Amino acid sequence: MPSHIPLRSAPSSPSSSRRQHPALPVLHERSVWKGDSIMDIRPNHTIYINNINDKVKKEELMRSLYALFSQFGQVVDIVALKTMKMRGQAFVVFKELAASTNALRQLQGFPFYNKPMRIQYAKTDSEVIAKVKGTYSDKEKKKEKKKKALELASNPPKKPAVGTNAPVLTPAVQVPDNPPNYILFLNNLPEETNEMMLSMLFNQFPGFKEVRLVPGKHDIAFVEFESDTQAGVAKDALQGFRITATCAMKITYAKK
Repeated sequence: MPSHIPLRSAPSSPSSSRRQHPALPVLHERSVWKGDSIMDIRPNHTIYINNINDKVKKEELMRSLYALFSQFGQVVDIVALKTMKMRGQAFVVFKELAASTNALRQLQGFPFYNKPMRIQYAKTDSEVIAKVKGTYSDKEKKKEKKKKALELASNPPKKPAVGTNAPVLTPAVQVPDNPPNYILFLNNLPEETNEMMLSMLFNQFPGFKEVRLVPGKHDIAFVEFESDTQAGVAKDALQGFRITATCAMKITYAKK
């Protein structure tokens, strides 16, 4: 008895051949299916993003990606090249796998600079994560050592002048706060801060209404919430958040 008996089916018309079984997901070209049964690429610390607006300048793009993705966990690296081959694409590397997974699920299709982001796990580990895991190959290590040796040869370290002392780091001064208010006052913002960047940070909190920038003053802004309680939650969560490496955002309640 044969192990497999082919079933005969009636010939289908062109229109009926296009029908999809109602229980099966329709996978459109270039889409990413996030269901439990279909996973083309294994989970990774690094996520790959495409369909990014390629008119955004690289520096602004890097800052906006950091501001958006760092709310899910520690971001250890971002790669966004402006070459013809890599335009509209970026890689974001997280320290924790759970953070990359959460970011992928939460931000899939997020309207980033008016274009929905398409996100999937990267196919291979980034250099940073490979070093942590101990899978960084000897060949790559030798290349890196050679590169560093060439850099040192071309740029020898300068000796400090006699009698100079190391700079003394002073502790950060706590800014006195005002009574609770539904409007927050932000200061110590970097020059490159824009409305979208701040909106992406604050709209994850319930009650968020709007961001207001102050014309001619790049380092301050106001963020409005529906209640002072909701404003307080966002203030506590984002106090000291670094939009760039050198600028820790300071948040207080706005004066009434």
